[in-house]
Amino acid sequence: MAKMFIGGESVDSLTKHVYEVRNPANGELVDTVPKGNAEDVRRAVDAADTAFKSWSETTAEARAKWLFKAVDLIHENIQELSVLLCHEQGKPVKEAVTEIDHFLHGLSFYAGLAAKLRGSYVPLPDNKMYGMVIKQPLGVCAAIVPWNFPITLMGTKVGPALATGNTVVVKPASSTPLTTIRIIELMAKAGMPNGVINVVTGPGGVVGEALIAHAKVRRVAFTGESKTGKHVMAVAGQDFKRITLELGGSDPMIVCDDAEIDKALTGAAVGRYFNCGQACLAVKRLFVFESVYDMFVSKLVDKVKKLKVGNGMSADTRIGPLHNEAQRAEIEEQVQDAVSRGARVIFGGKRPEGPGFEKGFFYLPTLLVDVPDNARVATEEVFGPALPIFKVKDLDEAIAKANSSIYGLGSSIWTKDLTRARRGAERLQAGNVWINSLHIGYDEMPFGGVKQSGIGREHGPEALEYYLETKGIVVAT
Repeated sequence: MAKMFIGGESVDSLTKHVYEVRNPANGELVDTVPKGNAEDVRRAVDAADTAFKSWSETTAEARAKWLFKAVDLIHENIQELSVLLCHEQGKPVKEAVTEIDHFLHGLSFYAGLAAKLRGSYVPLPDNKMYGMVIKQPLGVCAAIVPWNFPITLMGTKVGPALATGNTVVVKPASSTPLTTIRIIELMAKAGMPNGVINVVTGPGGVVGEALIAHAKVRRVAFTGESKTGKHVMAVAGQDFKRITLELGGSDPMIVCDDAEIDKALTGAAVGRYFNCGQACLAVKRLFVFESVYDMFVSKLVDKVKKLKVGNGMSADTRIGPLHNEAQRAEIEEQVQDAVSRGARVIFGGKRPEGPGFEKGFFYLPTLLVDVPDNARVATEEVFGPALPIFKVKDLDEAIAKANSSIYGLGSSIWTKDLTRARRGAERLQAGNVWINSLHIGYDEMPFGGVKQSGIGREHGPEALEYYLETKGIVVAT
């Protein structure tokens, strides 16, 4: 049985209760995990709070060396970790390797920045005085992580938190805690001081709620759906905690008539169906200029037909199962809603049949056309392998339709015209715009959303500011 990790030790919940983690591809038991409660959260926060004094006073270079050592140790175990992630989450092993590599790149990036933080000297009107501006860590940070990219999205929180001298309590999604636990055990084995990083498993309504409400938690980093994000913001706001919320998205992709079609086709297929479409920054609405629409849609159907659906442990699988039955049911309902309003399914739109699909949460990659603007696939976040395609006459119409969403996380425009590219980048209401590029979150670039896609930024040097308090100091000579 897997265990929580608190104060440098692998522990059970004080309740002694456990729950099961099952494989989305076949329903088989992967492992059991402690079902934590508010008291488990309290002891984890206390451990992190105790560790904060010494960790925050550790030199930045020493913290960086420890992070680099942890990266090396995790990399030595990447194959074992990738298989475990495949079993608990459902994604193909190849995608699991990519995710853990991304996590390691992020830790290395922030380790490299740890010793490069700077304050400033400020001349004052009185020449017998001067000012200094320094940056100090906040204290105990809560990292609340979803199930779709449980390792990458843990890294975007843990990396900047530890590099800046904070301590962390991680709350993984209930259904994907196993790889997280194993990675944190390896980080401890690399020499992490007790209590600097902890993990508590259990239901979000209990463990997550206790974590964001705890008075000693000064920073909450949350990734998840927008409805939950509003609640996190309300609870954390009671104690004026520093927060970032990376929430849902309905990312538009605009294909102009001068786009490099083959590259745009890859952008649409990979952007929509990677991780079975379960990504906040996935392509979720496709807008294609009418002059190339028929040709582009025909080629996209041919490309999607080649994507093999199956168990993530098979080397040739490109699309694994959805993570749970509720996700599949929601996709089916969204597709059916579109069809009932006049949309046509031109590929997919159903569960695959045959051996190997009986027990998993599989759904074929799906393409829809003639989708009305009021269909759920156009107005809601579609967190699965269904892509609505819209015909537009020009860039102005495409941008207007793209901006009609309540979300504003990512977006992309595909064109050879720099004037079009600049206009799209400036006018699209999104925290991130990709020009002729896949929707990929880079550790080097700030990432986050506008509107109901959240507040604050993760990734990039900008993320460090959310883990630091700025202090002004006046010195009289």
